[in-house]
Amino acid sequence: MPPKLDPSQVVDVYVRVTGGEVGAASSLAPKIGPLGLSPKKIGEDIAKETAKDWKGLRVTVKLTVQNRQAKVSVVPSAAALVIKALKEPERDRKKTKNIKHNGNISLDDVVEIAKVMRPRSMAKDLSGTVKEILGTCVSVGCTNVVTHPSNKVAQCSLENLRDY
Repeated sequence: MPPKLDPSQVVDVYVRVTGGEVGAASSLAPKIGPLGLSPKKIGEDIAKETAKDWKGLRVTVKLTVQNRQAKVSVVPSAAALVIKALKEPERDRKKTKNIKHNGNISLDDVVEIAKVMRPRSMAKDLSGTVKEILGTCVSVGCTNVVTHPSNKVAQCSLENLRDY
């Protein structure tokens, strides 16, 4: 039998969920059950926290558990931030499948996303993070202003980003 957990210990649990939806309690139970928390209640807390800004998008949620109290915070991925910046209408994920994201995203939006992602980026400076986000734009399928994002990568350098 595993040892009992110290209730005052801070434990971080990362869970990938669809925003605004109550996930299956059975998928949460193995992760948070040993911490003495109710998976159904945690699922409702996650749905409430992600319903405002991340409805319909797959995001990673960080649960910080201390004294059998869970604090929910969203840790968005680069793709989720890019899709959110496209300002597409909400879709029901059960009805619409294989969504093609198309739309324009400005370089200012890309730089803002890069600033959010900067602490988790492996790039040396902001221009490298912007190039990572432009690569994410390519894989999501959006265009950058008028040109394709891969054309923008060649233009992006530290000198061009000094004014941001």
